[in-house]
Amino acid sequence: MTAATTTRPPIPRGLGQLTRTEARLFSRDFGSVFFALIFPTVLLVGMSLVIPGMRTEVEGVGPPWDGLQVIHVFTPALVSVAIATVGLTTLPAYLAGYREQGIFRRLAATPMRPAGVLYAHMVISIVTLLIASALAVVVGVLAFDVPLPSQPLVLAASFLLGAATMLAIGLVIGGLAPKASTASGIGMLTYFPMLFFAGLWTPGPMMPDTLQTIATYTPLGAASQALSEAWFGTGTPWLQLGVMGAYTVVFFAVGARAFRWS
Repeated sequence: MTAATTTRPPIPRGLGQLTRTEARLFSRDFGSVFFALIFPTVLLVGMSLVIPGMRTEVEGVGPPWDGLQVIHVFTPALVSVAIATVGLTTLPAYLAGYREQGIFRRLAATPMRPAGVLYAHMVISIVTLLIASALAVVVGVLAFDVPLPSQPLVLAASFLLGAATMLAIGLVIGGLAPKASTASGIGMLTYFPMLFFAGLWTPGPMMPDTLQTIATYTPLGAASQALSEAWFGTGTPWLQLGVMGAYTVVFFAVGARAFRWS
């Protein structure tokens, strides 16, 4: 006869209350709220109103891009900005900051366990990037006549995989950085090159062919290209979806094994 064994439930007890508490703390951090929730929309409005030529039509690139306004072609890249901002700047800083303050170590002695904070911030990050993306898209549609996506289901799959990829990378950064400032620095060093490949400076369809090919194999470049195809095209971006899926699996596996609680 073997002794009965008990297993710890996969979802920590009290996670809902902890998530609400962490969400309130997050809402009081004006810098994080602005950067994570509002910055993509501010960027969209600023680019549309300040940069010359954003309201002109694209010519000579080919279908489906010709005839669209330049700001329309930028919209998927701006959704990528919302995803990357949360995944590469907000999440890593919070996780590393909690380790630096010893919160994970103290939670280890309670019924909640430190993994509860990790789950809570994953939930908060997902909700935040959904709101940030939706806000940017709504403003784009209402103020700048951005067309609605031609393939909503492909867009949803591209968005979810892009979000998973960025959160997985953020988990690795936040899981290994010893301090919040270090995590923020590493996140920013990763953030800006990824925005370049996502087409924030030059829209993806207007990039040289070689640069487009390189961007396809970067996490955020693949996300931006998949979102663009879902928004304006008619095909399924299988290659980009596969690239994001591979990055997600690899980085979540690394984060799960290497995450430092103290």
